[in-house]
Amino acid sequence: MNTNAIEAQGLVKIFGDNRAVDGVDLTVRTGTVYGVLGPNGAGKTTTIRMLATLLQPDGGEARIFGHDIAREGAAVRSLIGVTGQYASVDETLSATENLVVFGRLLGLSTRAARAKSAELLEEFSLTDAARRPLRNYSGGMRRRLDLAASLIARPPLIFLDEPTTGLDPRTRNQMWDTIRRLVADGSTVLLTTQYLDEADQLADRIAVIDRGTVVAEGTADELKSTVGAQSLQVGLAEADDLGTALSLVQQVFGAAGVVAPEGLRITVPVPHAEAVADLLVRFRDAGVSIDSVSLDKPSLDEVFLTLTGHAASDDAPAVGSTENTRNDTEKVTA
Repeated sequence: MNTNAIEAQGLVKIFGDNRAVDGVDLTVRTGTVYGVLGPNGAGKTTTIRMLATLLQPDGGEARIFGHDIAREGAAVRSLIGVTGQYASVDETLSATENLVVFGRLLGLSTRAARAKSAELLEEFSLTDAARRPLRNYSGGMRRRLDLAASLIARPPLIFLDEPTTGLDPRTRNQMWDTIRRLVADGSTVLLTTQYLDEADQLADRIAVIDRGTVVAEGTADELKSTVGAQSLQVGLAEADDLGTALSLVQQVFGAAGVVAPEGLRITVPVPHAEAVADLLVRFRDAGVSIDSVSLDKPSLDEVFLTLTGHAASDDAPAVGSTENTRNDTEKVTA
């Protein structure tokens, strides 16, 4: 089998006046997890839909295990499984019934489809709820069943489009374990996510995509090294000091600080240790009260901010993008 599961050069997709994907290049080695990181509207889902033959590219080319996505669509579809952002299972049916239907559509006999259904329900810890209608399932259970349906034929390449969005931390960790197990068993996974820690935890290599373009690519450590060896985290004692603190951070470090959701912690890459002392002196002189100070390795959040000028949590979709539409419910399985 080809050592590269995916080879894409210059993929383009245009919706009206919007270039949702603008020249994306990707190379994904067989037997790895490849993370595609970016906010809503960045072009992640549109890229997956082209690679999965659900959308025709307006430019560029791509091959899946050596098969051209434009000219050999049937061969490509026999090699992939896709789990989109929204569950494509039938809520009126039970988990067993859903999996049996998918199995029959894939050419399995009724007996084989039932056997595969039982195997997957056990693997995804859904056996106890196998006969319940999906409308009574939690979001995490539906996502696990959706992934199980993609694996009926055990395709060598699996596309997971934001598989843990909306899941609680426990279910999210379970999904991470499942993805690791799939790769250990020989599958290749292309994973899109808005969660930087998810890409950090799972991906062998990461492409950072923003506004339809890959702005950086490499391992997590390689991407972090572009920011600097360390980052400074400063906890503020008073929320009213945030504006002054951010202004001083910009003056000293020449870079904007990343503000934590609670608004009392600022993170910024450190160009050299002397700058930290300079910043703390300026905080003292300006009367900025500090609750905590620490130096850590840079995070992917800082990488994304440095590369794109905004945080990865920015989620305004581009006009004309398909990123947030329910059109992504289609499932392609081998």
